[in-house]
Amino acid sequence: MATDGTYDYIIVGAGASGCVLANRLSARPGNSVLLLEAGHPDTAPDIHDLGGVVRLWGSDLDWKLMTETQPALGGRRILINQGKVLGGGTAINAMMYVRGNPRNFDTWNALGADGWSYRDVLPFFKSLEDYEGGASEYHGAGGPLSIRDCPDDAMRSDAFQHAATDLGYDGPYWDTNGARQENAAGVLQFHIGRNGRRASAASAFLAPVADRPNLTIKSDAEVRCLTFEGKRASGVEYVQAGQTQQARAGREVIISAGALLSPKLLMLSGIGPADHLRSFGLPVMADLPGVGQNLQDHVQLSVVYRTKVELPSPTLLTGNVLFVRTRDGMDAAPPDLQLNFTPSVPSLLAPVLNIGVPACIFLPILVQPFSTGEVRLRSANPEDPPAIDPHYLQCDADLRVLLNALKLARALASTRSFADLNGGELVPGPDADPVAYIRSQSSTLWHPAGTCRIGYDAHAVVDPALRVRGVEGLRVADASVMPTVTSGNTVAACFMIGEKLAAMILEGRS
Repeated sequence: MATDGTYDYIIVGAGASGCVLANRLSARPGNSVLLLEAGHPDTAPDIHDLGGVVRLWGSDLDWKLMTETQPALGGRRILINQGKVLGGGTAINAMMYVRGNPRNFDTWNALGADGWSYRDVLPFFKSLEDYEGGASEYHGAGGPLSIRDCPDDAMRSDAFQHAATDLGYDGPYWDTNGARQENAAGVLQFHIGRNGRRASAASAFLAPVADRPNLTIKSDAEVRCLTFEGKRASGVEYVQAGQTQQARAGREVIISAGALLSPKLLMLSGIGPADHLRSFGLPVMADLPGVGQNLQDHVQLSVVYRTKVELPSPTLLTGNVLFVRTRDGMDAAPPDLQLNFTPSVPSLLAPVLNIGVPACIFLPILVQPFSTGEVRLRSANPEDPPAIDPHYLQCDADLRVLLNALKLARALASTRSFADLNGGELVPGPDADPVAYIRSQSSTLWHPAGTCRIGYDAHAVVDPALRVRGVEGLRVADASVMPTVTSGNTVAACFMIGEKLAAMILEGRS
């Protein structure tokens, strides 16, 4: 086995959190940093072409992870696309930048994430951003990550925006990353550069600093397990070009492999539910029953209307949005429904959807699921994918959110402002069984979270400084540490998690 030397920090996974950590930790010249990514370099043209996103799904830049059979989705198995490339999910996603609701972070705080309230995390969101609207109380300018209000003119929809105001919501064109997220129609923000190309975690945080002598970036380097000296994480074992290598960590190992693969790596390294580990003959380093538990994910559904006029096809997949609460008595809760809207079929989706007539798409998204699942090992072989069981829609309350979303889409389509566009409901159609439609057509929005959550109870995996309980020199920093998934696309919060952890380490506060 080859030895790769010693680094102060070893970061496993070059996604949103990992790339931010690599950038910030290596900004201090005295720190040596090794960033290991299992996937390829981010050189494929489709990564940077805004219209190439769909072609990346299912490619060799995708982990192509499948769930177990989902009884509440008609017995289907669901493909969860996850980036296997420098930049991780930020290199193959649809680039939507939604921080989440302030109440999400206050909920984390109440559940044991000390220092993670909205007031605590807002400065880190701002320090990341170069928002095209300029600096303000809620936005940052001059940061590494370019953030833009939906730059695709074909995507902006006056019909949707004003239909929402017809129903009593605020807007149009509300800033849902500003003072208030819920009950107002706006356009989504995107991590897209001023040059019109994708601003991924790799292009924003790695490319500008790749020549730092104290930063080593290795792609096609898949970490198989952690190494330990006693109870301290001493490094990692990884495979690159068919050769097994070991790298030592002088200070810490930070796992940023995502909510599906971070718990897998912990369990392969002996950190997780003891009985589960022993069933595969794995030695137990730390009995943490919460590793792999608390899996939460967003569920999406399409509602398609024929349009009376044919509008230009947008490049982006969606761009208009409304966040709402679907039940009475939720005044202190974050919104549980994100409703996206696309005024015409994007050119990339046209061959897939094959609608055949001018159409628009409402996309309801369940963003605060009560159904939670788990990630488990399938075997002790690192090459085997994990067993992923999200338990999608197994809680009836989640089904009711999507039933209410269908009613909301129909109410918006029936407004005066939408009248010139509404050519009638195509899918599911007014006579369809809504429950059967939801169970047969719902799918993931690719936002798994929560499997190594922050907290103090017996099922918490990391403390508020993201240190793994029961061992030393080891942290996790990605969507897996979220106690609850955010109300909105998770990438913005993952950038923030990396930014906040880097500050804690560099300032010696953890």
